[in-house]
Amino acid sequence: MDQNTVRLSKFLAYAGVASRRRADTIITSGRVKVNNSVVLEPFFRVEPHLDVVTVDNETINYEVRPKYIALYKPVGYLSDLADKQNRKLARALLTDEERLFPVGRLDYQSEGLILFTNDGAFAQRVMHPRYEVEKEYVVKLKGKLDPQDVQSAIAGLVIEGARYSFDSVRVIRAEEEDAWYRITIHEGKNRLIRRVAEALGHRVVRLRRVRIGRVRLGRMRPGEHRHLTQGEIASLMRE
Repeated sequence: MDQNTVRLSKFLAYAGVASRRRADTIITSGRVKVNNSVVLEPFFRVEPHLDVVTVDNETINYEVRPKYIALYKPVGYLSDLADKQNRKLARALLTDEERLFPVGRLDYQSEGLILFTNDGAFAQRVMHPRYEVEKEYVVKLKGKLDPQDVQSAIAGLVIEGARYSFDSVRVIRAEEEDAWYRITIHEGKNRLIRRVAEALGHRVVRLRRVRIGRVRLGRMRPGEHRHLTQGEIASLMRE
């Protein structure tokens, strides 16, 4: 095998177009050309500094300086990079004009820490379940979890054929009708906390992610963002 070539999906991930998994979808959808010819195979090999690769007819530069940004996503913003309903996008809150994609998405009604990067390998490391990067949330529930609820949530519930579970649940404070909890998970299933809570008969009133690995939301306010430190980046790559 030519050591000067790389898989097309890897090329797109390293160039910051998308995560490796998302890059596969972009390729198979017919949006990628190599030397002006459409390529549908993610394993197609390209020579980065000789072949011309385009996505939606935009030339992709392989030598992109990696960027890693933490954003406090407010409620009412989408993590996705586009929306047919023209809802507000979290990406628009960033001042950086380079192509960045989200790592650790949050649903429309959730808030808190979300990462943006152009480093596909970093995104894969943070989000793939096998690396078990821990995510921490502060969650307000309608009603209170009893000991059996907590045990069930940690043991795991089968919902629509898939198993959903929490790593840990700790009470922060209990109010008259509601309660606040600190919940940790390591999987990235869509709406995991909301699904488990609903299965146990509790509605999520508020959900805020406060930590991904060793990266913390800290004192950031909704809409604010910052660049990750080298120590934070290294810690996530080691998780």
